[in-house]
Amino acid sequence: MVLGFVALFFLAMKVSNLASISGGEGYRLSARFDNIGSLKIRAPVKMAGVRLGQVEHIGFDNETYQAVVTMKIDKQYDKIPDDSFAKIYTAGLLGEQYIGIDPGGSETWLKDGGEFHLTQSSLVLEEMIGQFLFNKASDGGKNDDPFAK
Repeated sequence: MVLGFVALFFLAMKVSNLASISGGEGYRLSARFDNIGSLKIRAPVKMAGVRLGQVEHIGFDNETYQAVVTMKIDKQYDKIPDDSFAKIYTAGLLGEQYIGIDPGGSETWLKDGGEFHLTQSSLVLEEMIGQFLFNKASDGGKNDDPFAK
């Protein structure tokens, strides 16, 4: 019975991302987004589907009115080009959000304290549905093609 509780504990740690990278060595990068959706601390940071690190802190800049996301990247992934693109993705239709990095072509790498200058905010499902309904209402329902402009 004790082994069952220990197994459940480790499974819960793995599912909640508490067991990964939090205490390991790494470096910090930041990115600014207009909207982070439901991105949370400890959300994965991935490139090409490989987990490079996790979100360490989420703050707000009172001057630019943007969310500032700080990521802790594992030290073995130290060659991220400085012109890379940071995007917020959703895993599945209604799944958790994570940061995906699309590598740039620069031969200069981001260092500890570096910042992604190219970002794409989270797509908010409610906004997309609202925009679709607004387009349908302004169309008067005349166009049967939902993807037509």
